Amino acid sequence: MNKVDAAVLERAQKWLGASFDEDTRNQVKTLMDNDPVGLTDAFYRDLEFGTGGLRGIMGVGTNRMNKYTVGMATQGLANYLKLSFPDIQQISVAIAHDSRNNSAYFAEISAEILSANGIKVYLFEGLRPVPELSFAVREHACQSGIVITASHNPKEYNGYKVYWDDGGQLVPPHDINVIKEVQKITSVDQVRFGRVEDLIEMLDEDFDRLYLERIRTYSLSHDNNRKHSDLKIVFTPIHGAAVKLVPAALKAFGFEKIYNVPEQDVVSGDFPTVHSPNPEEPAALKMALDRAREEDAELVMATDPDGDRVGVAVKDQWGEYVLLNGNQTASLITSYLLSKWKEDGKLTGNEFVVKTIVTSELLKNIAEHYGVECFDVLTGFKYIAEIIRELEGKKTFIAGGEESYGFLVGDYVRDKDAIITCCFVAEAAAWAREQGKSLFETLIDLYVEHGFFLEKLISITKKGKAGLEEIQAMMQGFRSKPPQELNGIKVLEIKDYGTSKASNLLAQTEKPIDLPKSNVLQFFLEDGSKITVRPSGTEPKIKFYFGAKGLLGKAADFEKVNEQLEKKIEGFVKALGLK
Repeated sequence: MNKVDAAVLERAQKWLGASFDEDTRNQVKTLMDNDPVGLTDAFYRDLEFGTGGLRGIMGVGTNRMNKYTVGMATQGLANYLKLSFPDIQQISVAIAHDSRNNSAYFAEISAEILSANGIKVYLFEGLRPVPELSFAVREHACQSGIVITASHNPKEYNGYKVYWDDGGQLVPPHDINVIKEVQKITSVDQVRFGRVEDLIEMLDEDFDRLYLERIRTYSLSHDNNRKHSDLKIVFTPIHGAAVKLVPAALKAFGFEKIYNVPEQDVVSGDFPTVHSPNPEEPAALKMALDRAREEDAELVMATDPDGDRVGVAVKDQWGEYVLLNGNQTASLITSYLLSKWKEDGKLTGNEFVVKTIVTSELLKNIAEHYGVECFDVLTGFKYIAEIIRELEGKKTFIAGGEESYGFLVGDYVRDKDAIITCCFVAEAAAWAREQGKSLFETLIDLYVEHGFFLEKLISITKKGKAGLEEIQAMMQGFRSKPPQELNGIKVLEIKDYGTSKASNLLAQTEKPIDLPKSNVLQFFLEDGSKITVRPSGTEPKIKFYFGAKGLLGKAADFEKVNEQLEKKIEGFVKALGLK
């Protein structure tokens, strides 16, 4: 025991009390007797309830995802809801969960505590994707929503994500205010356990049908989809929540040739076929690509465990499968949508699209081409949802996306939706096919028309207190001595979201940035390239987003210009001292 800090031991001993169940007490006792390192990690701090909720490793202890940490978070949320909606007779909350281990259990615990606090709960009967939870919040006029998920984190993790009454994730002031109420819950004895059955309503396949029907109404090319219903699509949910809804949605859009990956249709929080269930990582799509080669499919799509992000693969000009990044997928769908809206005479000048500041400038160029306003927001889809809410009833939202594989068409939900994104990838492919092209050829056409943008993300991990200090020093260095040129190309503008100032180096002028403060720096270069530096908010990393721009005169020069842009990015990386 002398290896364990006294404060840690005191925290752990409280979990041996009668307020905790026998299984929990036994696990804590085992840690105390046999694993001082594990005991310290489990109890050295409280698991932080951040602006998006909880996320952490599952297990006993104050620094773990378990019945009691989830319970204390839920009690704090319940208290804040009562403070925020004093005039609503029956406050209600929708709850969903993904395929992770203990997700269903944590969802039940959350429902139990909310109902014990007199709050009505709409609880999904089984796993459902994040966007359907957002839809449920809006459809049932709930004041809040909860999703139990840790997105694409390793299998040891789980999380607790909170939504507000518009169906979007918490934004100021509610994010900070909820945190304050959660922090007031200092003991499990303050948590009201005790399920009130009459206040819990289960959502089942009938609600799925409502959600799918709403998605289907957004299709812009029903007839063309049916004409190309033989488009071969391989889909994998990577053991996650979109296992049934994506195939059903694709069929509702008119596509019939949908091939699954049986091993990955297995709902499992162990994610047995992948190292990481992240559709941004090529390895996660390997089995789907193998199936696509067997079937000679035109499209491959893979969603993450909570069904809000999608990775896409298409055939290049030589018939080889290539993975699209999030910028490319977002650009293809945005171009298709705006083209169809114009063709159908629906563009009035009052429409808008949204992208995050780290997402490709290609989306802005496409929007400008169609006379559609494009808003930039901070990184995080909750900021896209926030601007949709601000402009509701004033302007028409068409679509929004972020480079990290999240996209949304229409405003029926307020978070990224991999279900409708899969549908529009397929619809855009059918539209391209009608013109005798593939999606990859369509992407090259976009580069010819609007500028060739090549993106690359470099993440540098710096662990521990020393790592955090090193990241802070790097940001301070870029602020105190910003580069005047990179790879021989002049820096024209620097945007510092920490000071909310945009500096034009050519005109020697400054103007304010009308966005919340954030520790982000951007450098805009003379050739149209953009480099963003941003410490991660959830991991010990500093991220560098490179967007190199070039001119593509004709499609035949794609490979040559692509190589030039790769070298340009290598030059940027070297100029910043990253290698």
